[in-house]
Amino acid sequence: MLKDAHALSTAEIIKELAVDLNSGLIETDVIQRRKINGENKLIKSDNGNTLKIVIRQFQNPLIYILLFSSTAAFALGKTIDGGVVLGVVLINALIGFIQEFKAGKAIEALSTMIPENTKVLRNAKRIEVSASELVPGDVVYLQSGDKVPADLRLVQIKNLQIEEAALTGESFPITKTIFPVTKEAVTGDQTNMAFSGTLVTYGQGTGIVTSIGMQTELGKIAGMLKSASHIETPLTKSLEKIGKILTISISIVAVLLLAIAWLRGLNLIDSILASVTLAVAAIPEGLPAIVTITLAIGVRRLAAISAIIKRLPAVETLGSTSVICSDKTGTLTKNEMTVKRIWTNSGEYEIEGSGYDTKGPLLKSPREQVVLSFDLQEVIEAGALCNDSELKTENGKTLVQGDPTEGSLLVVFVKSGQSFEDLQAANPRLDVIPFESERQFMASLHQENNSQTIYLKGAPEAILTKLISAESNAKIEAQIHKYASLGMRVLAFAKKSVTKNTIADDDVLTGFEFLGLQAMIDPPRPESIEAIAACHRAGIIVKMITGDHRETALAIAKELGIDNGHPPLSGEELTVISDEDLLAAATQTNVFARVAPEHKLRLVKALQTAGYVTAMTGDGVNDAPALKQADIGIAMGITGTSVAKESADLILLDDNFATIRSAVEEGRQIYDNLVKALAFVLPTNLGQALIILVAISFFPLTNGQILMPILPVQILWINLVASIALALPLAFEAKEPKLMERNPRAQDEPVLSGFVIWRTVSVAILMAAGAVFLFLSEYQLDINYGHGVGLAHREAHTMAVTTVIFFQIFYLMNCRSLKDSVFKIGLFSNPTVYFGIGTLLLLQIAFAQVPFMNALFSSAPLSAESWIKSMLVGMTVWPVIALEKWIISKVIKRKFGSKLIEQNGLVSFPIAGPKGRAT
Repeated sequence: MLKDAHALSTAEIIKELAVDLNSGLIETDVIQRRKINGENKLIKSDNGNTLKIVIRQFQNPLIYILLFSSTAAFALGKTIDGGVVLGVVLINALIGFIQEFKAGKAIEALSTMIPENTKVLRNAKRIEVSASELVPGDVVYLQSGDKVPADLRLVQIKNLQIEEAALTGESFPITKTIFPVTKEAVTGDQTNMAFSGTLVTYGQGTGIVTSIGMQTELGKIAGMLKSASHIETPLTKSLEKIGKILTISISIVAVLLLAIAWLRGLNLIDSILASVTLAVAAIPEGLPAIVTITLAIGVRRLAAISAIIKRLPAVETLGSTSVICSDKTGTLTKNEMTVKRIWTNSGEYEIEGSGYDTKGPLLKSPREQVVLSFDLQEVIEAGALCNDSELKTENGKTLVQGDPTEGSLLVVFVKSGQSFEDLQAANPRLDVIPFESERQFMASLHQENNSQTIYLKGAPEAILTKLISAESNAKIEAQIHKYASLGMRVLAFAKKSVTKNTIADDDVLTGFEFLGLQAMIDPPRPESIEAIAACHRAGIIVKMITGDHRETALAIAKELGIDNGHPPLSGEELTVISDEDLLAAATQTNVFARVAPEHKLRLVKALQTAGYVTAMTGDGVNDAPALKQADIGIAMGITGTSVAKESADLILLDDNFATIRSAVEEGRQIYDNLVKALAFVLPTNLGQALIILVAISFFPLTNGQILMPILPVQILWINLVASIALALPLAFEAKEPKLMERNPRAQDEPVLSGFVIWRTVSVAILMAAGAVFLFLSEYQLDINYGHGVGLAHREAHTMAVTTVIFFQIFYLMNCRSLKDSVFKIGLFSNPTVYFGIGTLLLLQIAFAQVPFMNALFSSAPLSAESWIKSMLVGMTVWPVIALEKWIISKVIKRKFGSKLIEQNGLVSFPIAGPKGRAT
C-alpha cells in the first residue's frame, strides 16, 4: 500500500512503486509483491457460524429456568408438562435463529463490487488477468463501463468520469484529473484517484495500483463493517432486565417454597414438584410469542407504507429513535438537478417547479409568461443545444438519460413551451468539443440559417476568460458568488459566430459573447420538509450527513429546517477533531459535509455515547459501517447498494424521508401496545404464583398431599393459550392521542415502570384471591354433596382456571388503554379484541366440557351456576381498575398538574435521567 498517493506527482508515484509505464511490472516483481501484500480480496466475516448462532438463542436467564423446569418435570414423570415447556423453548430458539442467520451478509455483498477480470500491462504486453491477482505497482487500463478493480493513482486520462456515489455519496460522476491534490483531501476530493468498486461512466484512463484488498477504501469499509456491531435495542435490553429480575425472584421463591413444602411434611419429590409448579406459573411462557407476533404485525404494517424491516426488534427501536442522521441526495432531496435561477444582463429570473417535471409555467413570477425575453430565450436554447443528454418518458414520468446537470437544462427548455426536435432541426450540430476536466467547458457548433454559431457551456471561471469584453465580469462574478453561497451549481453560457463547419482549439480561445448563467440545485422533497417538522415536534433531532460540499449542504439544510445556527463541519475537520470534542460537536452540529465512511461511523458512535437512540440513513457502500453501527440502519430501496441493504435494519422502498417519519410513528404505537400486552400478561403469572404459594403455605395436607388449586398443565393452558389469545389483539389497538407530540423515551426507561408494577401486583392479588376463594368453595360444596375427592378436586381445578380466564377477559378490556376508560377509546374501536375473547371462550368451554380435554388437562364439566360464579368474580377487576384510572385522572392530576408527564399511556413524575434527560 502506498500512503497518500493522491498527494504525489506522477513521477513520484512511478519512483515509489518502481514501475515503468511503458512495460509495466515483470513476472518476478509480481510474484514477490504478492507474497508481501497477498491477494486483492476482501476478508469475509465469520458471523454466520451456524453453531454459534444456535448457542446464542439459549443464552437467556428465562430460557435457563425454563430448561430446568422442563428437565425436572421429565424427571418427575410429568411428560406432558415437560414436553410443552421444552417445545416453547425450542420454538423461541428457532425464531431467533432464523432472524439472526439472515443477517451479517454485508461484507459478502462488498466482494461483488470488485470485477472478476481486468486489463493490465505486464512484461510490456497488455493482458487480461483476474482482479484478485493485482499487486501494488500494476498498470491498469480503464474504459467506459469498467468497474475499478483496486485503488489506482491515475496517470493518463481522456475525458474520464467515474461514478463514486456508492463510495463517497457524491451525486454525480466525478471528472478525473492526473494532478496531485492536498494531502488532507478527503476521498471525495481525491480527483486523481480511481477507487476499487466504483464505475467508469465515460472516457478512458490508465492508473497505477496503489492499494489492494483490505487496504483499499472499499477494504477499509469492510474492516469497519467487521468492527461495527449491532447495538441491542431498548426493548431487548428491557426484556433482558425483566428476565434477570424474574429469574432471580422465581429462583429465590421456588427454593423458599421447596423448604416450606418439605417442612410441612411433603416428601422431597413432591416438594420439588411444588417448586417447579410455581416456576411454571410465574414464568410468562407465552411472552416471547406475544412479543414476536406483535413485532411481526408491526412489520406488516410498515411494509404497507413502503418500509421493509429485516430484524424484528428494529420495529420497536424506531419508536425509541431520538436522532436521525440522514443522507441528503435522494432521501431529503429528489436527486433530480433543477435549474432554479437564470441570470442574464437584463435581469434575474426565478424558475418555477422542481425536479424533472416539464409541465407547468417556466417562471415563478407571472411576468413575461407569454413571450420570453430575447436574452432569456437565448440562454435557454444554448443550454439545450450544447448538451449530450436526452429526456425520456416512462409511465408518465420524465427521466434523464445522460448527465443529470445537462438534463436539467433540457427540462427548462421544454418548460419554455418549445419543441426540442424543432430546435435541433433548425440548428443542426456540425461539430463538438466534448467536456474535459482540463478545459472545464463544452463547445458545440451549429448551423443557423446561412451562418454558424459556437455555443459554449461550462464552469464560469473558464467561460469568463473567453469573452470579448471583461467590463461586466465583476458584475457576473458577484452573481456567481451569490449562487454558490446558496449551494447552487452554476454554469455559464456564451456564443460566437464563425464561418466554418468544424471547431479547432483555436476557435474557443476568445471572442465570445456572454449569454447568461443557469444556477441549479437538487431540490428538497416537499414531503421531507413536513416530515422533518413532524420529527421536531416529536422531540427527534434530524441531522444531515452528506458527501456534498459545505455550501450545498447548508443551503438545503436551511430549506429543510435542519440548520440550527451551528456552522457545518467538514470531513477534514472531523479527521483532526478529538473524541472528546467530537462528542460535543456531534450533539450541537446538525450539518456535516464532505464526510468519509469513517467520519459517519465516528459520528454515530459519538451520538450513541451521548445517550441518543440513533437512526442512520444511507444508500452507498460508504454508509454501510454507520448503518450497521446505528441503533437502526435505514437503507434506500431504489438507489441503495446491496451492501447498504445488507447492513441495514430497515429498507425504504420509496427512498423517502417522509416514510421514516411514518415508520417512527408506527414504532411508537407498537411499543405502546407491547407495554399494554406486558401489563396484561404479567398479573396472570404473578397471580398463579400467588395461588401456588398460598396453597403450599396454608392449605391442609391429606394423606401427605397438599390440596393444589391449579396443576402445572393447567397453568400452561392459561399461559400459552389464554394469555396469547387475549394479548395479541392488543397489537391492533389504535394510536394513542398526540403520539407524535411527545418526546422519545429515554434508553434507560424501564418497560416495567412503577405504575405497571403496581398494576401487576394489585390485579394479581385480586385474581389469586378470587381463584382461591372459588376453588375452596367449589371443593367443599362438592364434598358436602357427596362427590368423590377426585371429582371434587377436578371440578374445583376447573372452577379456579375458569375464574382466572374471566379475570383475564375483563382485565383485557381495561388494558386497551392504561389511563383512559374503555368507553372513552370506544368499545368497538378494536374488533379483534372480541374475536380473541370469543375464541378463548370457545376453547375454555372445550377445556371444561369436552371429555378429551378433561382427560388431557384433569378438568371436569361445570354447571351453568359455576360458570356464572366464575364470571361474576372475574368481573370484579373491572370496577377496581376503573376506580384506579379515575383517581389518577382526576385526583392526582388535579393536585400535581403540569408536574406530571404522560408517556406511553402512563402517568409518572419527571425525574432527571442520565445525560440530563427526563424519565
